[in-house]
Amino acid sequence: MTTPDLLTVPAAPELAPALVHNLRAWLRLAHARGLRPIELRALLGEFGGPEAVLDQSFGALAAVAGESAAKAVLAPPPCFGHGFEEYVQRAADWASMPGNHVITLADIAYPRALLTMPDPPPLLYIKGRLDLLQARAVAIVGSRGATPQGIEDARRFARALSDAGLTVVSGLALGIDAAAHGGALDGFAGTTAVIGTGADLVYPQKNHALAHRIAEDGAIVSEWPLGTPARSENFPQRNRLIAGLVEGVLIVEAAMRSGSLITARLANEMGRDVFAIPGSIHAPLARGCHRMIKQGAKLVETPEDVLEEFGVLVDSDAPRHRFGDKPARSRKDVTTTERRAAETGVAATAIRADQAGGSEVGNCVRAASGKLKTYHSSRARGVIPGNCASRVGSTEALCLVGETDSAVAPKADDADHTEALGHAVDRDNAATPSNRASEASPERTLTRAPPPAATVSWASARAAPATDETTRLLTALGHSPATLEILAARTDLEGATLQALLLQLELAGRIETLPGGRFVRIERS
Repeated sequence: MTTPDLLTVPAAPELAPALVHNLRAWLRLAHARGLRPIELRALLGEFGGPEAVLDQSFGALAAVAGESAAKAVLAPPPCFGHGFEEYVQRAADWASMPGNHVITLADIAYPRALLTMPDPPPLLYIKGRLDLLQARAVAIVGSRGATPQGIEDARRFARALSDAGLTVVSGLALGIDAAAHGGALDGFAGTTAVIGTGADLVYPQKNHALAHRIAEDGAIVSEWPLGTPARSENFPQRNRLIAGLVEGVLIVEAAMRSGSLITARLANEMGRDVFAIPGSIHAPLARGCHRMIKQGAKLVETPEDVLEEFGVLVDSDAPRHRFGDKPARSRKDVTTTERRAAETGVAATAIRADQAGGSEVGNCVRAASGKLKTYHSSRARGVIPGNCASRVGSTEALCLVGETDSAVAPKADDADHTEALGHAVDRDNAATPSNRASEASPERTLTRAPPPAATVSWASARAAPATDETTRLLTALGHSPATLEILAARTDLEGATLQALLLQLELAGRIETLPGGRFVRIERS
């Protein structure tokens, strides 16, 4: 078993007892088995804060949310594998680390986009920048086993949308998700990763470095308790959060049974826009996109197509700016208590109590000392909505979990391992929410001359043996035209070898040459 790559973690300040008490109540209700978020919102709206809900009798609870909800509230707290009180302390310690946040429905930093969902998660674990959760956003999702062209498209669209001021949201999976996060980080606005594990874990292992980049300059969001490993049933719920956080979802590549189609369907049900990039009729990873287009998704060919739907004017001469840039406002100006209560369903008295002294529930994560921290970066940032940003002074330990290329959800194998801040994780007892429901390198000059035609015989060319190199070349070519330079970058083959293979495939009727020195695969019926 490989040892997780842990980062040095500074000592965390202790949270005030009152904040820990409030956090304990939220954790108990947010992760109570059998208590749906919509029922919890009703109880909070009727009785006030979480402590008030826990103080009610069975009859009072049942009168508001039903008997099953009342039983869930009054049941013993979840054990989280190591005992509830131990988990409360663990969550408090994690929350006090620089850049870590626990945000509840009563917190002004809770993403307002999620409040349009019928049952938003009552509690979120966030690592990184809180301001991104209030910004306009678009999701870019697609296949884990993406083609080279799909990877390039995802990066290009993400970079362009980020430069235009849109936060790019995705799921930190291999393939399209990873490319979208990378492209957005190279742009202006940044990226948010919604994950299906605890916020203290990284899944899959190959995205470990990317996850650390996002934690430093973006945001990682999870509704799952700390230490929750990758489970197949978690990922459809993750897709639902992705759809809830954004104004639109762009599908880059997807097979007919891809999990990204779940995200698109959920987005459509929430009234979000759905976009899809078309592909070859012969490409398996284009069929999901074509299906969504048939069902009403908007066909897009360029990032400008998406920006136009969002009402964004692209002017290359205009200075960059973040959406919603306005003069800094005080916390009271952001939203009134009554308006927040109407949006969240949480009683106004509970919100006032949480905000008393300027230390609402979420602030136990942002500033245990009672002072807000300021986010700094080498890149210029826009105004932080609600003054909710935090500096990620150092990235807290992100641990590794095994990976899989499953189309929708992972399966752990014996080599997988999950650790959290040095604590072993009980895979069987880890609690779950109650509402379970390669970038191409720069072009290079080919210096070697093509081999003489005599080096490839007609007989050998017609046979076109399926060697590892030809298979790699056809995979790199995909179903879209590509130039010699692009294929060289994708395959890392020498110029002479690459041209010899292209000639073999052309003589065998597998590819053809297009104007402009491009090559395209010939599909056989």
